[in-house]
Amino acid sequence: MEDVTSTLATLGLDKVPQEANTYPALNPFDIYRSHITELLSQASGVDKHVIYPTLAWTAKPEHGDLQLAVPALRLKKKDMKAFAQELADQFPESPLVKKPIVTNTSIGFFFKPETLTSIVLPMVLRSKDSYGFNKNLGLKNPLDPSSGAKKVIVEFSSPNIAKPFHAGHLRSTIIGGFLANLYEGAGWEVIRMNYLGDWGKQYGILAIGFELFGSEDELVKNPIGHLYDIYVRVSQIQHDEAALMKKLKEEVGALKADGKDSSEQEAQLKRLEAEGMDEKARKYFKGMVDGEPKAIGIWKRFRDTSIEKYKQTYARLNIRYDDYSGESQVKDESMDLAAKIMWDKKVCEDSEGAVIVDLTKYSKKLGKAVIKKKDGTSLYLTRDIGAALERVDKYQFDRMIYVVASQQDLHLSQLFKIEELMGRKDISDKCQHINFGMVLGMSTRKGTAKFLDDILRDVGEKMHEVMKGNQNKYEQVKDPVQTADTLGISAVMVQDMKGKRINNYNFDMDRMTSFEGDTGPYLQYAHARLCSIYRKAVDTDPSLAELDLTSADLTLLQEPHAIELVRQLASWPDTFLNTLKTQEPTTVLTYLFKMAHALSSSYDHLQVVGSERNVMIARLALYVAARQVLNNGMRVLGLSPVERM
Repeated sequence: MEDVTSTLATLGLDKVPQEANTYPALNPFDIYRSHITELLSQASGVDKHVIYPTLAWTAKPEHGDLQLAVPALRLKKKDMKAFAQELADQFPESPLVKKPIVTNTSIGFFFKPETLTSIVLPMVLRSKDSYGFNKNLGLKNPLDPSSGAKKVIVEFSSPNIAKPFHAGHLRSTIIGGFLANLYEGAGWEVIRMNYLGDWGKQYGILAIGFELFGSEDELVKNPIGHLYDIYVRVSQIQHDEAALMKKLKEEVGALKADGKDSSEQEAQLKRLEAEGMDEKARKYFKGMVDGEPKAIGIWKRFRDTSIEKYKQTYARLNIRYDDYSGESQVKDESMDLAAKIMWDKKVCEDSEGAVIVDLTKYSKKLGKAVIKKKDGTSLYLTRDIGAALERVDKYQFDRMIYVVASQQDLHLSQLFKIEELMGRKDISDKCQHINFGMVLGMSTRKGTAKFLDDILRDVGEKMHEVMKGNQNKYEQVKDPVQTADTLGISAVMVQDMKGKRINNYNFDMDRMTSFEGDTGPYLQYAHARLCSIYRKAVDTDPSLAELDLTSADLTLLQEPHAIELVRQLASWPDTFLNTLKTQEPTTVLTYLFKMAHALSSSYDHLQVVGSERNVMIARLALYVAARQVLNNGMRVLGLSPVERM
């Protein structure tokens, strides 16, 4: 705040303009909104609380940096057009803002470029990797830092052990990672949770399959792939047995109808029912449920080795977890408690031996939810209710976000409604479902599932080929394979985040790995080029490496391209705030691409090396600030910015 105060003092302002719940030391736009509000209030007599929220971004730069729609002031004036002109005429001289411009009933305010530059660049250069973020937003009481941070659980990725980590899990992982970073930037305490599909009869199938086809070496080397192969083989045996049983039943029926002996077929059928794969798996899983040590031991080993493998893959995506939870971790007592509350509150009812919750009386769309099957086994819904009760006790969260595909919209809506009917509105009100569309056209090699590792390997190899196309640059990259891997991951993530979450998109490897257009590699190139400009400047003049760039003569940045870049940098904190509202990665991505385009068109006009020394330092300060903001935005998305490529 001291730096902002002293900068504004040199411009003739004796105090920092600051309306309630604004952060002028963190967000340049807060200074301007507060300042314009103050002057407009003095000129018009309208309350500042009414004016401040009406100052909005403009869609077109020719309408100003901020715009006020005069009718939004809710004043009963007959002629809004004339009133807009009157307000603009009464607006006093300002060291920060030019004379306003009126368009119909709107007033456009343009920031004075020199003062904007003198405020924004030092703010970015001093704040470094915290510029744009605001830890105050996550406080329980924004006016009291000692109140502590609010807590959010982000449950995302959630693959099924021994099944392919498919495109849906990939989307959940990317979007969930982004949301966790977003809330962290806003000062929330974030618990990243992976709710694994790690329970059920399939573990019986796996354990029996491992006895038949398992390899200790393969389990250590590639647990997820090996367990999946076993699962496929055993499932085929199950399928064949089921087909045989159907055939035998038909034969028995036909023989009996003809009055012939069917004892041989019946004996075979009995044997299959008693000793077949399905029954073995059922018995094995029952052993797990009963806590039989051998069964639990093997299951635990499968789970632990799979988690270790997942951790390696997640690390490549800049993802980490605080809690590897899962269906297996939900206690029976929690589910029993949930069932008891539902019966006590008459939420559920008996339906031909099954237990259901009829939600049609609240909304036809919600339908009837089954919470217990006729055979007494609980379903996902029961576990999810039990899990929510446990998480409240364990974490005392203020918000819980489920990052799950839109195919599960009904399931989550039913879950939240049932929680509410159970008298736990304190849970349902804090829960949110962040949904997303499907990935289309994901290639799979015939007969094999597409694992995330395969996807990342393929894109990394593709990026490696592209990099080799420029031999000169390729030779300067310290670790080309690692860089290609990072670029490949960026390509996948950016393609995923480009559109609105709810939209489906086509998995297009050629498109996503291109340096043309708005792609991950293009964004990485923008960052790498800024790193290269800095390196070349320091190579030319080594003293620049020690120089404090906040001391640069920023009045030398007069060119339209420089002013446009400063404007872009100034709006990053507002973009971050807006992203908290939209919860869409594309909000950040659109901003970063806009900035990358502004950078791309500025290089010919704002050359660093070869310029007069003071001009060189000023331009270097601008590009270092731009690199920082690009880096900050990329990190929110979960990307690893590269320095050479």
